[in-house]
Amino acid sequence: MAFRLGVDVGGTFTDLLLINEQTGETWRDKVPSTPSDPSIAVVAGTEAICKTAGIKPADIGQFLHGTTVATNAVLEGKGARAGLLVTKGYRQVLQVARSLVPGGLAAWITWPKPEPLAALECTVEIPERLAADGSVITPLDEAGARAAIEALKDEGIEALTICLINSYVNGEHERRVAAIAREVFPDLPISLSHEILPEMQEYERALTTVANSVVRPVMARYIANLRGKLRSLGMAGRINLLRSDGGLMGSEKAEDAPVNLLMSGPAGGVTGALWVARHSGHKNILTLDVGGTSTDVALIEHGEARLRRETSVGHLTVRTSSLDVKTVGAGGGSIAHVPELTGALRVGPESAGADPGPAAYGKGGTEPTVTDAHVVLGNLPEDLLGGSFKLDVAAARQAVQRIADALSVTLEEAAQGIIDIANENMYGALRLVSVQQGYDPRDFALMGFGGAGSLHSNAVAQLMGSYPVIVPTSPGVLCATGDATTQMRYEHARSFNRMVPDTSDAEIADWLSDMAETVMRELEDEGVPRAQQTVTFEAGVRYAGQGFEVDLPITEDQFTGGGIAGLTKAFDVEHERLFTFNLDVTHEIVNLRAVALGQGAEMPAATLEAGTGDPSAAKVRDHRMWVAGVEHDAVIYDRAKLKAGDTVTGPAVVTEMDSTAVILPGHAGVVDAVGNIIIDRV
Repeated sequence: MAFRLGVDVGGTFTDLLLINEQTGETWRDKVPSTPSDPSIAVVAGTEAICKTAGIKPADIGQFLHGTTVATNAVLEGKGARAGLLVTKGYRQVLQVARSLVPGGLAAWITWPKPEPLAALECTVEIPERLAADGSVITPLDEAGARAAIEALKDEGIEALTICLINSYVNGEHERRVAAIAREVFPDLPISLSHEILPEMQEYERALTTVANSVVRPVMARYIANLRGKLRSLGMAGRINLLRSDGGLMGSEKAEDAPVNLLMSGPAGGVTGALWVARHSGHKNILTLDVGGTSTDVALIEHGEARLRRETSVGHLTVRTSSLDVKTVGAGGGSIAHVPELTGALRVGPESAGADPGPAAYGKGGTEPTVTDAHVVLGNLPEDLLGGSFKLDVAAARQAVQRIADALSVTLEEAAQGIIDIANENMYGALRLVSVQQGYDPRDFALMGFGGAGSLHSNAVAQLMGSYPVIVPTSPGVLCATGDATTQMRYEHARSFNRMVPDTSDAEIADWLSDMAETVMRELEDEGVPRAQQTVTFEAGVRYAGQGFEVDLPITEDQFTGGGIAGLTKAFDVEHERLFTFNLDVTHEIVNLRAVALGQGAEMPAATLEAGTGDPSAAKVRDHRMWVAGVEHDAVIYDRAKLKAGDTVTGPAVVTEMDSTAVILPGHAGVVDAVGNIIIDRV
């Protein structure tokens, strides 16, 4: 079984990448997504790509999957009804929450506070209490615990969470309460906070564990259903899912801890961009992943993606690691409309999705979308997906004409307005991961991918000043590339809570050694030998009295002597970069984290045959495009026929099986040695 298959499910299309691990040969495919049951498209695509490659599903040794099932369950409020067991006196932990109100100065007036994930009537108190060091203050009252759990029988809960005070230090009470709960609710999934998030801060630990319970039944059904269908095809290899932090976890562990998958889908694009970055020589990149429903953006610095120690989906923010990805509701299927109240053009966040999709797809859609606007402007030729998908130009023009009539402008002006607003939405998201994080976007290249990323990347780069623009090979399935080329990952964090004068290098070294053993053992259970593992460490540091910490990389060897001094110095440097000042107070080491990584798949980038610089052999036909209100003569090129060194001068459209790229006037794209198109200003 020398093949691995990466599958990424998007709102409109499901992308697949099959790799022969012995030869490096690859096959790519896209099939329409099936939102009612994403596994249908996954299985259909798997059968199709295996047929194309001339192999059987049984030949696939690893199946690697990025999914938005957990994300959608949270966004659409379709998760399970969760019960919550807390220490006596903490019943309102989710209702009290934190005092932070998002938005400007008047946000407290206009911000509707979201409903807690576990309702108050589904939250019961358990008589017990642990001290901050894990010692028992009040022994667990097992009879009282059983009575409290029995009280939840009439609430119709579908999952249960146990989060007791200070259990991150000592989980014995949680384990005993779980044993009682399994007797009362033998069929319910039960999540324990000291297993999901063994860190201090009761609210974050409770919220994260409840979120795990909310998505757990949904994800368990999806994963079990998908695994059953794949096994019925004869696939006996390992089935792994992409975590929010860009690593992989086994499907069985994913069923128990799906809170780690909340940003699984967007993470695939970033890991794919990292693969392109390694082979293109560009280490500082802003990513622009434009799908049918939304746009995901991220920042890669020095060849590494930024990680956050929290994951945000809609109004929900939980304490799990994720790639620093921001999402806006602007994609190829985003619907344009003109509200009667304002008379101003709006684009998104509503989307036509995969069914019926944009009007141009000819599947019954009538609403004007971003894709339809591209068709009107000539950015999209009639034939997509290698000629297997034909666009309905007349339907696209008819849909956009409704916007033109509402605004009393020409058809092309209406289409350009739709594209401009979508670009501005993407620009705003990119500023969140660059300017607002202290980075100058002019120091970064911009990489557009996803089904529509290369349609927008040149225009967005103009707004950002981010050059060059990188159009990777097969950008439409780059998320699947990320799924197929990333590594197994497991992380373990512990609250340390020591002032620097109260600890030592030796104590930290002992903690790191113990944590390294924990994460390596977990990866061994996932089938990754220790010889193929690497372990990294991080420390969360803050000034005494601060309410947040900054995570910094550390090494185990660092603490053979002088490690703490180096850590505090590194913290001061990073704190000044982030906030422009430092404090003359004691440092506190809040938590320690160990991360074990398995060996990723090696997929070499194919080297293109050298060309003469003249792309005329790849010319499909002459074309007309509207750019900024002016009609231009343009050329459509077939990317498969371009060679290394060929220069495509804008305005031009470059088509391939899974995506289409636009090169604007005043720009030119040069094909590099591995097939990326590098667009820059002329």
